[in-house]
Amino acid sequence: MNAQEVIESYVADVALRLPRKQRSDVAFELRMLLNEELQAKADAAGREADADMAIALARAFGRPGDVAARYRPTLTIIDPEDGRSFLRATVIGMAAIWGLGLLQKLGQPMDTTGQALGAIGQWLGGTVVGSLWWPGVLVVGFAMAAWSRRRSPDSAATWTPRAADHLPGGRAAMVLGLIGIVLGIAAMLEPRWILDLFWGGRAAPAAYEALTYTDTFRQRQGPVLLLLVLFNVPMLLIAIARGRWPASLQRMQWVLTPLTCAAMLWTVFDGPMMMTDRSDSVAKFCLAVIAAISLIDVAVKAVRKVKPAPN
Repeated sequence: MNAQEVIESYVADVALRLPRKQRSDVAFELRMLLNEELQAKADAAGREADADMAIALARAFGRPGDVAARYRPTLTIIDPEDGRSFLRATVIGMAAIWGLGLLQKLGQPMDTTGQALGAIGQWLGGTVVGSLWWPGVLVVGFAMAAWSRRRSPDSAATWTPRAADHLPGGRAAMVLGLIGIVLGIAAMLEPRWILDLFWGGRAAPAAYEALTYTDTFRQRQGPVLLLLVLFNVPMLLIAIARGRWPASLQRMQWVLTPLTCAAMLWTVFDGPMMMTDRSDSVAKFCLAVIAAISLIDVAVKAVRKVKPAPN
């Protein structure tokens, strides 16, 4: 190859990485630029340009993919400002999915080492590999958020002050939370009312048995969990009445939430909670999910807490 053939080859490699409508224009501009630089190098060296000189010039100019990228508009799926949030959400979400999946597998009855290894293998193949859906969901979510900001840059750039004691979601969210807690308390006291509500007392006996607590749970974890959940009712009523989340309630929440999570995990790892294996597994899985989400929420709030102070 001679020097001109090297330049033509390089220009073609760059142009083929561009949209068709850009190729001719960019190729013309790039070829002219490289020829000028090649001639300058030849003049400086005091000899005719050859293939080796052209190859050295092309390699110094950059890989064809990198050069083509300079001519294309940048495609950003996740904004740089969201990079750390994306990474944090990915790590926390994956850790929660893996942890809950491992607890579910190891919570099953296992009598031999082979069964334990089999459960771990199922966890690796099912939960760990299957958890890749979570980063995919995050990519879509962050990409939609970035797209929304680009479409409405004025609204995205508008900063709004937020009081430290504001109610997350406002009073409506607090009322919904209170309703949920009251329903949860009713379910803790007697879960079988759900069957009576929907089937008017005509549900199958097996269904009633499935929603019956064991005596151990009624005497040990049940009262503790009920007491801890009851503490949330006056706190939410005060917050709804005042329209804010006072610092005193925030301090109580810092104590109450970890205690409630500890009681939930105690229930998960202790003996049977429900009378049947199936309902026991489902109930414990739900408790583990609630505990994990609550602990993640506490951890996020702790990380986001800012105390200005000199280094």
